[in-house]
Amino acid sequence: MTGPTKEPLNISTKLAFDRTRLAHDRTLMAWVRTATSLISFGFAVYKFFQLDLRKGERPDQFIGPRGFGLIMISIGLLGLLMAVIQHRRERNQLRAVDPDVPRSLAALLAGLVAILGILALIAVLFHH
Repeated sequence: MTGPTKEPLNISTKLAFDRTRLAHDRTLMAWVRTATSLISFGFAVYKFFQLDLRKGERPDQFIGPRGFGLIMISIGLLGLLMAVIQHRRERNQLRAVDPDVPRSLAALLAGLVAILGILALIAVLFHH
């Protein structure tokens, strides 16, 4: 005796399921855009003021360009991490309904942006 047969989803349900899956991917892509902006802006501020500070004295500042860059890059990476965790949780819920859910290219892109962010963070941390 075989296990219970799984009925295929009807076309309307399948299309609704696909729309939900794609909505989750779009949400992750929005987070990736935000994280990319934070990471690149933080690194750009750091590099711009690094060049500017070489010309003259360092004024008394509560937080310098290096600290500001580190904060921006860290916020971008943290936001990306939270978004990937949420995306993975939602994907697992979808897989409980349909195990044939395809891999997410948005998650792959999020991983590549995370690598970029980690490299930027290392560059700011270890370069004075």
